[in-house]
Amino acid sequence: MAAAWPSGPPAPEAVAAQLLGVLWFVSVTTGPWGAAAIAAAGGEETLKCEDLKLGQYICKDPKINDATQEPVNCTNYTAHVPCFPAPNVTCKDFSGNETHFTGNEVGFLKPISCRNVNGYSYKVAVALSLFLGWLGADRFYLGYPALGLLKFCTVGFCGIGSLIDFILISMQIVGPSDGSSYIIDYYGTRLTRLSITNETFRKTQLYP
Repeated sequence: MAAAWPSGPPAPEAVAAQLLGVLWFVSVTTGPWGAAAIAAAGGEETLKCEDLKLGQYICKDPKINDATQEPVNCTNYTAHVPCFPAPNVTCKDFSGNETHFTGNEVGFLKPISCRNVNGYSYKVAVALSLFLGWLGADRFYLGYPALGLLKFCTVGFCGIGSLIDFILISMQIVGPSDGSSYIIDYYGTRLTRLSITNETFRKTQLYP
């Protein structure tokens, strides 16, 4: 006597369990250590140094200087953070010496961008512009003594100049006179001005 096949659609719990299983498998095999885990299990050969180009490494967060709120080794707008290749990655130098990484050794230093600051705080500049802008305190603080004196003598251009300066400083359009950047919390909220350069991709406009 033949067994009867179950009728009706599968239970929602079974479908959810299968979906979670697929997502877990994809996240494991495509994560930063995914390929290394497969290699350690015998599924593939040992990873080569070229695999670092595919993202088989993890980099640490930069160490932040409390005074500047920028990486401690920031020089010429560039800092470096240590990166650790995935386990079972093998690299060979020009002399033929091989290095086998286990995931705990620093493989290379990755450059990251940083800003040049010179002691001007964004919070202080905004506070001076808001409360003492009519006296020109914000311009004096940022290194514009002539404009600061002019605002002081005209009471902030009758208030209109104080309002304009507050908007410009808040949007970081007006910065320190020496060309440096404001000191802003590294992990805080920052305003990034976008601009079009030769390296900016511009999508071709399609007109109907």
